[in-house]
Amino acid sequence: MARVAVAMSGGVDSAVAAALLVEQGHEVVGLTMNLWPHWLPPADEGFRVCCGAGAIADARAVAQRLGIRHYVLNLRAEFERAVIETFCDEYARGRTPNPCIACNRAVKFSLLLGKVRAMGLDRLATGHYARVRRDPHSGRYMLLRARDEQKDQSYVLYALQQEQLRCLLFPVGEFTKPQVREAARRLGLPVAEKPDSQEICFVPRGRYWQVVARRRLEAARPGPILDRRGRHLGTHAGLGRFTIGQRRGLGVAAGRPLYVVDIDPAANAVVVGTEEELLVREIVAREVNWIGGEAPHGPLRVTARVRHAGREVPATAWVDRTGGLRVRFDQPQRAAAPGQAVTLYAGEVVLGGGVIERARPDCEELAASSEAALTEVADGI
Repeated sequence: MARVAVAMSGGVDSAVAAALLVEQGHEVVGLTMNLWPHWLPPADEGFRVCCGAGAIADARAVAQRLGIRHYVLNLRAEFERAVIETFCDEYARGRTPNPCIACNRAVKFSLLLGKVRAMGLDRLATGHYARVRRDPHSGRYMLLRARDEQKDQSYVLYALQQEQLRCLLFPVGEFTKPQVREAARRLGLPVAEKPDSQEICFVPRGRYWQVVARRRLEAARPGPILDRRGRHLGTHAGLGRFTIGQRRGLGVAAGRPLYVVDIDPAANAVVVGTEEELLVREIVAREVNWIGGEAPHGPLRVTARVRHAGREVPATAWVDRTGGLRVRFDQPQRAAAPGQAVTLYAGEVVLGGGVIERARPDCEELAASSEAALTEVADGI
């Protein structure tokens, strides 16, 4: 049996992950990260989070129930630097970041995993809904989609690498959320009925702008609202208030609904258009990770997801001459925002992904040039 650290967030998923490992006979140690910034109001006033004082108390109560050791790690400075600062920087640049991916990459599966190893423990387990398998032929570790596709979190785990997967356990990935709740009740865990936390742990729901404006004044600088032809339609109150696909809060009167279709940080401009103008045929991603360790040698048929709550869609992916990941969708997709991630799948296996750098609109001229580029890459194999 292994000596396993469990990242206990105070929620039901990580609590059940710890309980299952105890049942299996492992030596389990609970670790809770104290991440809450000192300059924000108390985390547990008005909204639920996974890193506030109440969450720490809940994790401690679960550890006591299970009879395991529990430690709190103060990682507030590291979290602020790697996650919150990056979050604010990206919005100030007119991009839409995913802080869960930044936290997984820089904090949970880097900094925390390093501390687990320093403690002499063998593995790190979390309450993520995903699965890890080892390919019996290649010996490489694979990341798989969770059994419960409604709760699947593999989208935000595409940056995991082989050395990390070797040490990771996702005990609840084999179960549905109702099964996890039932296990928590059966085991008498004090968080069995605790509601799920919100998606962005350090932002009150719908109020991310307050965090961004406090940290980045340039994100609140007024600028023009333009249409695709460059016509001035109004004035915005700061790029940090907007994301691709947004409809509300534009303050522009028009005969039909308008959406944010582009954000130009150089001109400090928000570009609006019709819903049809949100459609993109192809995206380019950077900061690419291939979980198997090697990029494909040519065009690859995949399914792709461009947002956490989005569905996987058929696409062709390839690596261009600059090392960028290009993904061309079989059917145009709506509002693929720079700063968000694209995650690629082959069946239930996560191949990898990257951060969307730019999206190319769905138009005949661009589609033809993209087709020519894809043909050029294929011919060069």
